[in-house]
Amino acid sequence: MSRNVRSKLRERRNQDNQIRQRRKPDKRTRRTHERLGMALLELMLEKPIDEVTVQEVLDRASVGRSTFYLHFRDKNDLLLSQLEMFLATMSNMLSLRKEKSHRVVPVEEMFAHIGGQNKIWRALADCDRLNDFFDLAQGYFARGIERRLRESNQLSKLPQPELAAHAVASAGSLLSLLRWWIDRGAKEPPGYIDKLFHRIVWKGLQQSTDQPEPVKAFLSH
Repeated sequence: MSRNVRSKLRERRNQDNQIRQRRKPDKRTRRTHERLGMALLELMLEKPIDEVTVQEVLDRASVGRSTFYLHFRDKNDLLLSQLEMFLATMSNMLSLRKEKSHRVVPVEEMFAHIGGQNKIWRALADCDRLNDFFDLAQGYFARGIERRLRESNQLSKLPQPELAAHAVASAGSLLSLLRWWIDRGAKEPPGYIDKLFHRIVWKGLQQSTDQPEPVKAFLSH
């Protein structure tokens, strides 16, 4: 990679960070994001995103152009923000509601949501944006899973680098299951996938540390 290319990539990342820092989590901003996001998703059901214009999004959402560019660089940035919002919600859900279980990801809830929004996910696949979702999801879920494993207090003997590695591997397993599930037409119930995923996670951890009785009981179901 040339120095010029690296410089352009660095400049692009800095611009993205500056835009995102302006996205304040107040009610007015959230409402604006929701209206713009909903408008874009509705339009994506009507035609490919490459054919959707920013003006069409603004007209559908009844938002001014200056307001749009205060928060987003373009329609692709808006789409990524919607994906990030979904991933932030799902990857932190269990920790935020302080769920007392051995689940590390709300798999059942997430798969049920995706299954119920099949047209949106098909639209993402058709416009070749589904890979953007999976690229973002790996980082979000790796961090969320690591947090849940740490909160479980079951892995105190596991070195931090190994815990992080397990979280990354588990995130990869989750996304592989999601691809498999979508490709098969979402046939299996989300609850079944939830139990399957968590058996994979905890059985993988069994070889790294002795599991206490509650975890062994969980694995036996």
